[in-house]
Amino acid sequence: MELITNQENLSHALSTVSRVASTRSQLPILSNILLRVDSGRLLVAATNLEVASTEYIGAKIIKPGAITIPAKLISEFVSNLPKSEPIELKTTGDSLHINSGNYTSVINGVGSEDFPELPIINEKQSISYSISTEDLKQAIAQTIISASSDSARPILTGVYWHSHDGFLYLASTDGYRLSERKLVKTSSDVAAIVPVTTLQEVLRTITDDIDTVDILFDETQVRFRLGESEIISRLIDGNFPDYRQLIPKQSDIITEVEKASLVRVIKIASLFARESGGSVTITTDNDKNTLGVHSIASELGENSSEITAKTNGGGAITLNSRYISDALGVIEGDKISFEFSSKSSPSIVRAVGDSNYYHLIMPLKS
Repeated sequence: MELITNQENLSHALSTVSRVASTRSQLPILSNILLRVDSGRLLVAATNLEVASTEYIGAKIIKPGAITIPAKLISEFVSNLPKSEPIELKTTGDSLHINSGNYTSVINGVGSEDFPELPIINEKQSISYSISTEDLKQAIAQTIISASSDSARPILTGVYWHSHDGFLYLASTDGYRLSERKLVKTSSDVAAIVPVTTLQEVLRTITDDIDTVDILFDETQVRFRLGESEIISRLIDGNFPDYRQLIPKQSDIITEVEKASLVRVIKIASLFARESGGSVTITTDNDKNTLGVHSIASELGENSSEITAKTNGGGAITLNSRYISDALGVIEGDKISFEFSSKSSPSIVRAVGDSNYYHLIMPLKS
């Protein structure tokens, strides 16, 4: 293999795919990046057998070929080369010679024949979506916060992409909270659990110049195409729980507050709630038109705050303050609707006037 390319494109591709390369696998080849001339371009790829990340970059191809190189070393080396100088890559056996201006390096690699075959998806037998980058980024951010990190329940460590009543929805739950986001209209039937780690990689790969993301689902995999980059991931096998039965059909108490005010009082209350697992009690008062937040730290003291609210009833519920803060961090809008029926019923947090996203939080024992 012999080719010439520019530093910025190569450095970006290496840093993007190297995040997927595994340093803990029993297969040393998985800590390498594959460099291969493919259809007149340079393919840069890495995989950990669960997720594969690839990116194509333009290059002047002198001689085709392929090699795998330690991901960390080549990524850091190329990132430190001058941007103004072209980079020449040339293989001799299992060694990669890199020349750029006054910089020369030889990196020992491994033959590409030992690298795992990159996964592919049959586009003709897949369900496809083209989603705007901003909508996708927001939907992922709004749902990954509720996914579980408990590997003992793998189906809860992903986000459930599914069709319902003509729309594509994303949902996640860890058993204590639930997020659901309506995304786009669909005429296809899809039910797929995408690992949170994959979606986090998608967020990291999206750049400002990408307007839309093309997504393909087959029975076992999902592919995200982001410009010249692709991420292909295995889906989590299993059936996602029927979460809709948890959603209250209506709430007796609906309170509207300014988001900035609620963020502030929850943050302050959480300082006193650390000893009690983040437990805070939220009280609505219809006569005073207020929402109050109270928290206690047995050794440090206690805190009570009130903010102006528009509410149709009075009641109290005890919740985890971190869950509230997480929800407020991904809800867009200046006003928040906080809904519940009793101290033992789930609460709903959403933006006033927004029917596309809600966050459900299960109550704590007060």
